[in-house]
Amino acid sequence: MKILVVEDDRDTAEMVRNGLVSGDNTVEVASDGNSGSFLGRSYEYDAIVLDYSLPKKNGLMVCKEVRASGKSTPIIFLSVSDDQQTKIAAFKEGADDYMTKPFFMNELEERLKAVARRPVLCGNTLLSVDDLTLDAERHLVTRSGRSIHMTHKEFSLLEYLMKNIGIILSRALLMEHVWTADSNMFSNTVEAHIRNLRKKINGGNKANLIANIPGRGYVIDVPENLKRI
Repeated sequence: MKILVVEDDRDTAEMVRNGLVSGDNTVEVASDGNSGSFLGRSYEYDAIVLDYSLPKKNGLMVCKEVRASGKSTPIIFLSVSDDQQTKIAAFKEGADDYMTKPFFMNELEERLKAVARRPVLCGNTLLSVDDLTLDAERHLVTRSGRSIHMTHKEFSLLEYLMKNIGIILSRALLMEHVWTADSNMFSNTVEAHIRNLRKKINGGNKANLIANIPGRGYVIDVPENLKRI
């Protein structure tokens, strides 16, 4: 998952970032409410971990602004307060969950997984394109039953492509979702990762499932549909 952590306490932010990165997540950290609100409204994340008390703009206002921008990104509040009214205020502004400090990292990780699953509770959690299957829960990719090893970035890139099957995704959009906001937009990292993905999923002379649309971006789909693009 790509997660935004909005936390002004350096020790807490570093603990959360390190814990989430060790679990194969991509993490961005904002240290105040203004930057947290901007990132939350401007970029795509799978979840936001939001401190209640922040400099420049508190967590309630950040949550309110993110929701007002039309984003439905799952938001988990962190706060030293376990006061009922404080919790109610957070949920009224659009929070999905609320944890009191101090907390255990393994619990935060499980809560993040839970809120990320909520939009697809009634759907299939497996992603598939032709004979290629991605299991986000187990972090597994298979094609025709053959397991394919992927790096964290390759897995995240493939997952985002498969979530948008048949949709041409620009290079900038892929950078925004899979990498961090301060990544070098002029590097060839997207192209390099796409090449690696193709080599891995096309092993054994399998049909190509990822197409490069010149000047527009990349798309994943069944071979028959790619021929018509």
